[in-house]
Amino acid sequence: MHLHRFYKDLAIIALSIAGTIVFVQLGVFGKILSGLEEQAYIGSLISGIFFTSVFTIAPATVALAQLAEASHPMTVALWGALGAMIGDLLQFLFVRDVFGRDLRRFLKKQIHIDVHSYFHHGFMKWLGPIIGAIIIASPLPDEIGLAILGLSGMSLWIFLPLTFTFNFLGILALGMIVTGVSGS
Repeated sequence: MHLHRFYKDLAIIALSIAGTIVFVQLGVFGKILSGLEEQAYIGSLISGIFFTSVFTIAPATVALAQLAEASHPMTVALWGALGAMIGDLLQFLFVRDVFGRDLRRFLKKQIHIDVHSYFHHGFMKWLGPIIGAIIIASPLPDEIGLAILGLSGMSLWIFLPLTFTFNFLGILALGMIVTGVSGS
């Protein structure tokens, strides 16, 4: 059953990437975004929401890159990070509540205690959130980082500014790469 879901997810990811390539080649993103160039914040916010999922990261990345070329990378990063924070919040609540409940049912009690204590004691107590935040800032799908943050028991008051900041840095880096802006 789990293997079937895995293959289904891989197929969806492959279709998302293939669809993104086709849409870029056909200029679909350019046509959609041309109306949003003057209102980059709306396009960035919406693209940011989709920037957080493995299933939608490819088209969202293309959209954010095109918005950064059409407007200022800082504007795209601010509004994109806000959207990404919203997307991450929805996923975090799902991972923490629904997925966590399912995981606890799936794992035997002793294994759950070991995993729980692993993320709440010792070096993983502080290293887990750092790894999760780095994954959120990277081009990797946020689900991996969110799972690590969810297992670490992070509160929403820490989670929200953390995901905003790291998504901002990731989207800003993308915008700067695309526009050729350097630090010098």
